[in-house]
Amino acid sequence: MFGLSELVVVLIVVIAVLLAKKGPELARSAGKSARILKAEARAMKEEKEREKAKENGAAADTAPRVIQGETVVPGFGTTAPGTERPFAAAPERTERAADTPSQDNRP
Repeated sequence: MFGLSELVVVLIVVIAVLLAKKGPELARSAGKSARILKAEARAMKEEKEREKAKENGAAADTAPRVIQGETVVPGFGTTAPGTERPFAAAPERTERAADTPSQDNRP
């Protein structure tokens, strides 16, 4: 009847015919499964990193400390908290006369 080599050829032809019909659908399904697997692996990795950061950074997430004390305003010395004085007004600039030579000695 049929030898082993003929059965292998028939089996390959049958598989090729079936794959021609279902091949694209199987490939699409495998691609979707691979994307889902990657997304789940990434989510697990991010979750582990968040947990590790939460354990390591619990103290770092606290609000910064506010230290009460005297306020130092440059040029005025120190003042008690809440009694800050505004800066002194800058002196007004005066126009230089046209016949006055400039200080940088340029022609």
